[in-house]
Amino acid sequence: MVGALAFDQGRCIFAIFIYTTFPLQANHMATSSPGDRVVECDFLILGSGLAGLDLALHLAELGSVIILTKSALEESNSLYAQGGIAAVLDPLHDRSEDHITDTLTAGAGLCHQDTVRFVVENGPQAIQRLIDLGVTFTKDEQGYHLTREGGHSARRVIHAADATGKAVVETLLEQVQFHPRIKLLPYYMGVDLITCHKMGHVIKENRVHGCYALDIQANVVRTFQAKFTILATGGAGKVYLYTSNPDVATGDGIAMAYRAGCQVANMEFIQFHPTCLYHPQAKSFLISEAVRGEGGILRLKNGEAFMARHHPLKELAPRDIVARAIDAEMKRTGHDCVFLDITHKSGDFIREHFPTIYGKCLSLGIDITREPIPVVPAAHYTCGGVMTNLVGQTTMDCLYAIGEASHTGLHGANRLASNSLLECLVFAKATADDIRHRLENNPPHPPPRVPVWDSFDTGPYEEAVVISHNWDEIRRSMWNYVGIVRSNHRLARAHRRIELLQKEINEYYWSCQITQDLLELRNIALVAALIIRSAMHRKESRGLHFTIDHPNRDDEHWLKDTILPVT
Repeated sequence: MVGALAFDQGRCIFAIFIYTTFPLQANHMATSSPGDRVVECDFLILGSGLAGLDLALHLAELGSVIILTKSALEESNSLYAQGGIAAVLDPLHDRSEDHITDTLTAGAGLCHQDTVRFVVENGPQAIQRLIDLGVTFTKDEQGYHLTREGGHSARRVIHAADATGKAVVETLLEQVQFHPRIKLLPYYMGVDLITCHKMGHVIKENRVHGCYALDIQANVVRTFQAKFTILATGGAGKVYLYTSNPDVATGDGIAMAYRAGCQVANMEFIQFHPTCLYHPQAKSFLISEAVRGEGGILRLKNGEAFMARHHPLKELAPRDIVARAIDAEMKRTGHDCVFLDITHKSGDFIREHFPTIYGKCLSLGIDITREPIPVVPAAHYTCGGVMTNLVGQTTMDCLYAIGEASHTGLHGANRLASNSLLECLVFAKATADDIRHRLENNPPHPPPRVPVWDSFDTGPYEEAVVISHNWDEIRRSMWNYVGIVRSNHRLARAHRRIELLQKEINEYYWSCQITQDLLELRNIALVAALIIRSAMHRKESRGLHFTIDHPNRDDEHWLKDTILPVT
C-alpha cells in the first residue's frame, strides 16, 4: 500500500494504491466492490466499433487487451453504416490514382496527400482481411457487387446489401468475444485519461497510463492501467439536435484527449448527411448514399428535381454540396423536407439492393417502390478530431486514436463517401504494427503506480432536469447557429452561450456524483466549444464549413488545418 499525491484539473488528491489481480470477466467487474482496485492490461481500447474491434484482434497477438464500451457491445456508428467500404477492387475499370483524386477533390484542399495515398493503397488488403474473417459481401455475376456513391468517379464501394456496418461489426465481434486474450467490458464509460502530468510527475514528455472509467451499472469509477491506450470512441453527432448518429456518439474520446493535453484539428468540419429519413417515428435513420448512387433523384414537394441548378453532378455531387442544396431549397420553399425518389427502378431491384431501407420505410407506411422518401440533412460525421500521424500516434506518448475520433488528414474539409470504414481498417493495422515495432525496439518503461479514483465528498445532484435542459440547449444552439450555414453573428452567439453552460457543467462535475448523463453533458459541451472556436477561426468557406460572411474559398490564407491550442 503506497500513498502519493495526484493532480486532476487543479485539484489535489491523496490516493491510496491497492493493486490486485483478478479475472477480468465482464460479469465479475459489474459486481465487484467499489472502485478501489487498479485493473492492469497491456492494451486498453475505448470503443467497440469497427476500429476498436479490428485493432483488438491485431493487438491480441501481442498481449492482453481490454475493450471498454459505454453501451451494448455492438452499439456504435460503425453498426449503422449502410453504404459500404470504398476500395479499388476492379483494376479493369478503376485505379488507385482515381480514388486518390476523388478523395482529394472532396477534401477541398485540406487532405494530407501522404495519408490519402497510404489509406487508398492499403484498401484492397483491408477488404481481403474482412473477407478472410468471414464477412459476406454482396455478389453479382461478375463477383463482388460494387456500387458508386457521390464524389466517386467509378464503382468501388463493396457492401453487404444496405447493412454493411452491421455485417462487418457482427463478424468481428464474434471473433473478439471468444478470443482468450481479449476482455470486453460493456457499460463502461471513460471519464478522463491518466497522465504523468496529472499524477504530479514533472517531466517533459507527458505520457498516458490508462484511464478512469465509470462502471455505469454499478455507478462506480474504476481505474484501468495499460502500457498503451487507444481511443476508438467514434464521433460527436449528438452535439447536434438532428443527427444520424446513435446516442453513444457524444465525442467522448475527443473531449478526454483535449483535456489531457492532446492537440485536436479541423473540428469545424462537421459533415451533414443529406438524406436522413424525415418521420416522427424514425429516430436517426439514414437513407444511404447508395440510393442516389443507384439513380435516386432529389425532388421538391411538387415533384421538381432541383439538384441540376446546384451542381453539374446533380445527385452525385459531394455530400456538403447536396446537404447545402437541400437546406437552401427547404428555406426557399418553407417546406420541412425534400423527397428522394427511386420509384423509377423496379420493385425487385429496390428490395434486393436496399432491404433494410425498404423494410424500415414500409414499417412507417412508406412504400419506396411506389412513393418517394421524405428526407432532411442531419449531422453525420466528424471530420476533425484528435491529431495523429500515419500510425495513429497522438501528440501524447502511449496514446493512440483511430477511426472517427481521430484526425489523420484523410478527410480534409469533407469526407468522401465510404472512406470512413476504410480508414478504421487501415489505421487499426498501422497502429498495431507501430505498437509491435515499439515493443520490440523501444518499449515504454514500466508505468508508475497510478492513483485510484477518489470521489471526495460529492453528493447526488438534486435536480436532474437541469442536466437534460443543458443538454437540449447545447444541441439546439449548435443546430441553429453552428449548422450547415453559419455566420459571424450566429457563431458569436453560440460561443457566449456555450461558455456559460460550460461553467455551470463544471460546477456540477466537481460537486456532484458522476453519472453517465453528467459525463456526456460535460463532453458535448467541450466538443461544441471546440467546433465553435474552430469555425470562428476560419475566415472563409471551404468544404463542410460555409459562412455567409466569408462565402469564398481562400487558398492564400486558409489552405491549412485548424489546430487549436491546448488550454
